Amino acid sequence: MALFVIGDTHLSLSTNKPMDIFGGWDNYMERLGKNWRALVRPEDTVVIPGDVSWAMSLEECRQDFAFLQELPGQKILLKGNHDYWWNTKTKMDGFLEKNGFDSLHILCNNSFAYENAAICGTRGWIFEQGEPQDQKIIAREAGRLILSLQDAEKRFPDKEKLVFLHYPPVFGEEKNESILQVLKDYGIRRCWYGHLHSAGCRYALNGEYDGVEYRLVSSDFLKFTPQIIHL
Repeated sequence: MALFVIGDTHLSLSTNKPMDIFGGWDNYMERLGKNWRALVRPEDTVVIPGDVSWAMSLEECRQDFAFLQELPGQKILLKGNHDYWWNTKTKMDGFLEKNGFDSLHILCNNSFAYENAAICGTRGWIFEQGEPQDQKIIAREAGRLILSLQDAEKRFPDKEKLVFLHYPPVFGEEKNESILQVLKDYGIRRCWYGHLHSAGCRYALNGEYDGVEYRLVSSDFLKFTPQIIHL
């Protein structure tokens, strides 16, 4: 078995939001499907840290979720800034069960075990230059990450906690100190994030910062190829 990650799939089978208008995104769903099937086996798991679908509601997600369902492996989804379909976990779990999307799982205030690792995470938040910092959102996202990590500590105490975020907690001179403090408090050593595209990728942190190893995993940065995580 193997664990993979790829973020920002930006699926849009039910919405008029073609990503191929952006450079490097031509035929992206076909490329994603081909690369995924070449690497991922049915017994594997893939984490998708946000911006899964452009759908505005769960009903609009149906075709995008069907696309993911047909790909091999189990998929763990967490919220991104463009996941407007996101709802309460109860409603999302119910929608997945009702429609037979049994390989899709929601990461929201909880955690999942995979061999000797515990998969944790939340959307996070980012400070944007010139924009006021929304302390309520920052505090809420830090709290959600804590809930995820606490769930892992309770249920999987002997496993390494891996953290997946949508927003990078560090980008250039900008830092989300609340998220960084949570990572430090819980002894996190590895963290994966998405959100960044195109020119923004060149400024992404891919390496160690304050004892944590960070990796950018947005789809276009990975050339639409799931990245294996070595456990």
